[in-house]
Amino acid sequence: MAGEAAVAGAEGPFCLQQVSITEDSEDDYQYEEVPADDDVSLLEGDEDLEKALQTIQEQAEDAQIIAQRSDLISKQSVSEIPEVVDDFLCNFLVRMRMTRTLDCFQTEWYELMQKGIIDRKDIGFVPDMYTYNQHLEIENRRLKKELENYKQAASKAKEALQKIQKERDFHRMHHKRVVQEKNRLISDIKRLKAHYASYEPMLKQLTEKYQSILRQKMLTSLERDRAVGQVTGLQATLQNLESGRGIEIPVTRAGHRCEREDERQDPVQKAVQETREQKYLYAGVAPYDPAKDPTKQKGKRYSKDSEFPKDAQVNPYLARAKECIRPLKSAVYRLSNTLKVHNLAVSCLALHPRKDIVVTASDDHLWKMWAFPNGNIIMTGEGHTDWLSGCCFHPSGTKLVTSSGDTTVRIWDFTKGECILTLEGHSHAVWDCSWHACGDFVASASMDNTSKIWDINSERCRYTMRGHKDSVNSIEFLPFSNTVLTSSADKTLSLWDARTGLCAQTFYGHLHSCNHATFNMKGDTIVSCDSYGVVKFWDVRRVTPMISIDAGPHPGNQVVFDPSGHLVALASNDGTVKTLNVSSGQLSSLAGHEGEVQSVVFDHRAEHLLSGGSDGTVRLWC
Repeated sequence: MAGEAAVAGAEGPFCLQQVSITEDSEDDYQYEEVPADDDVSLLEGDEDLEKALQTIQEQAEDAQIIAQRSDLISKQSVSEIPEVVDDFLCNFLVRMRMTRTLDCFQTEWYELMQKGIIDRKDIGFVPDMYTYNQHLEIENRRLKKELENYKQAASKAKEALQKIQKERDFHRMHHKRVVQEKNRLISDIKRLKAHYASYEPMLKQLTEKYQSILRQKMLTSLERDRAVGQVTGLQATLQNLESGRGIEIPVTRAGHRCEREDERQDPVQKAVQETREQKYLYAGVAPYDPAKDPTKQKGKRYSKDSEFPKDAQVNPYLARAKECIRPLKSAVYRLSNTLKVHNLAVSCLALHPRKDIVVTASDDHLWKMWAFPNGNIIMTGEGHTDWLSGCCFHPSGTKLVTSSGDTTVRIWDFTKGECILTLEGHSHAVWDCSWHACGDFVASASMDNTSKIWDINSERCRYTMRGHKDSVNSIEFLPFSNTVLTSSADKTLSLWDARTGLCAQTFYGHLHSCNHATFNMKGDTIVSCDSYGVVKFWDVRRVTPMISIDAGPHPGNQVVFDPSGHLVALASNDGTVKTLNVSSGQLSSLAGHEGEVQSVVFDHRAEHLLSGGSDGTVRLWC
């Protein structure tokens, strides 16, 4: 007993206490709560600690149960079941593993018992103290084993605590860094707000100036309308004078008069001159001045350069527009024929100026000429190395211009059946092309944000029209004029003077990329479509939008007027051709294509409507 107590005193008492670890309050900094799933190592530390605590609790319960049982056994063994000397000695020798001594003892013991030398009654029992000491030794061993387990659990808990403290320090440092970054951003935002506030007076001043200019522009437009009325009256007076008196009045061409001649002209001559100038203003382009034409300056003109037409000519096709019979009937077309013309998508259609002939351009690098409505093929053109995007007939109908993704523009002669000229200069794909009414110039629009005016006779680029901020998607000459219309992915339309390459007007109003724009036959209205299917009509003279029609949400790829200007057709990406009656606003859909509709065109009397789609077919509607 004394020895065991000494051992216990040397090792010292061990016990498990519940200790609450509080966070160091080094400062009053407020930290945000860290989500539990931000760090896997933190979860692993928690699991190890919980597992260790659970193990300790289970071992404590087991120890309590064993202690209760040992107490009962010890009480019974000491008080109720005394142990005899021979059993005690045998148990001792067995516990000490002294097998040979045990055999000798049992042999001699039972031999003496048989001989009667030893009487069991005289031997007695082992004192209770020895039995009690034996039970205490067993209990001591069990407690030592539990002590080792507790030491291991405490070591694991210490490691987990250290890991948690390291994680806490890391997140504290990260939180401080985030707070510093947030304070820096807040200071930057305050500085930017102050910088923006310094510009507000200037913005307000510019807004007021814009409003005043807009009002002046409206007043100028009203005065111009009034001047047009006066000019009309003067024209009537001039006709009366010419018919009544037969006086021949000399006419001076616009752009060829000087100040001295203006001083000698009488009021009637000035009215005639102002009427001619008004034609240019009506199209949104300034009157032509040869002194400002770069091609007229000495040392800058090529010998083979063509001359631009000096005066705006009368469109001879206006009389044909009156013969258009479709607006007098129902504006609804019905599918009458389907022509499988290409293996890939039909990207463009072009109608012959006088005959019922149409040219189709495709992604298969070919263009084909067809007669409609029977669909007989007339000619095929090969030469482009990439998809074709646009095509247009020469005013005489004997040539064709095509644009392609290979960055070139090609001129084809039907009499020779081959390409006679390749125009190179664009750095990206060419989206569209158009032929001037005189037949000497070609305009092209490209993905490189520019448009070009090409001279066919000198075989060079006369002007590069820069101004759009994104791809130029379509281009078209105003019929019998030097005005060029472009539409761009920068959501704007622009009017250009082909004689100078300068932008005359820009139309703003579309909210999405403009895919196509075109004039009506009179040239006083523009219709355009964008990538969300919105169709807008524009007044050329006022440079303002007239009406907007939402035919979306699918993109509109091309929009065209019929010859009368009362009907509009839209090629839509939803596989339909949409027709719009301008006067009534009625919108109809023609379904038949198996893919997106890329191009549409009316024939000369609007009796037929042709559409080309991504399914490689041309559909004829009548």
